[in-house]
Amino acid sequence: MAPSTVPEHTAFAAHALARVRETTPLVQCLTNAVVTGFTANALLALGASPAMVDIPGEAGPFAGIASGVLVNLGTPHAEQRTAMTEAARAAAAAGTPWVLDPVAVGALPVRTELARRLLGLRPTVIRGNASEIIALTDGGGGGRGVDSAHEVEAARRAAGELARATGGVVAVSGPVDVVTDGTRHARIANGDALLTRVTGGGCALGAVMAAFAAVDGDRFATTVAAVAAYTVAAERAARESSGPGSFAMAFLDALAALEPSELTARAAIS
Repeated sequence: MAPSTVPEHTAFAAHALARVRETTPLVQCLTNAVVTGFTANALLALGASPAMVDIPGEAGPFAGIASGVLVNLGTPHAEQRTAMTEAARAAAAAGTPWVLDPVAVGALPVRTELARRLLGLRPTVIRGNASEIIALTDGGGGGRGVDSAHEVEAARRAAGELARATGGVVAVSGPVDVVTDGTRHARIANGDALLTRVTGGGCALGAVMAAFAAVDGDRFATTVAAVAAYTVAAERAARESSGPGSFAMAFLDALAALEPSELTARAAIS
């Protein structure tokens, strides 16, 4: 059993997982072309319902009826950039929680400018690696594409500043994930390195955060719960796989099989 110094978070994580399964939140995904299938399958395995609605004229109206929205900047072609802005604006107006995943910002100019505009629409959750989070706050150069050039702890100050500036929650992904709302901080020490060797291993987490954000409760707590559920499932999948290929299949099975009691027992939240 993994230790936790914050048992109320593990208890809420179990509750939130059960609620996702009970309510089947509808998650609109405006995400990159490389990970669409994996992201949809991860949501289905979890118990949520994916909707890949990402064209102008549809993205905004759909965001108003969705339970949660993911905006992932992995492959932001021109039409999708328009749809992302439309969806984020509509989500903000409707009170729909939405997640911004600023993939490769800092290193690449088009998505960096888009990410800064989207920040003005006050995302509910921002998820990125350490380099991406640092780039959003101090104009750093970002990482090596989607790979981080910084350790998670190096981004703690930037994550806190970003959370306070946007009024949202910031999650920094790494070997030990950090979640903050600018005042509170949590570390989740679960997961497996095989997540970094599967296309969509990080991107799908943003969609899972959007599903958990649809659950009633404090958004800091729902984000911690999403990370815990995702990374505990990754640990289970790693034990049952022999490499990246079998891990990808085992991970979907692990998400589907994850029980609230297992999450309570194994989540390492401090």
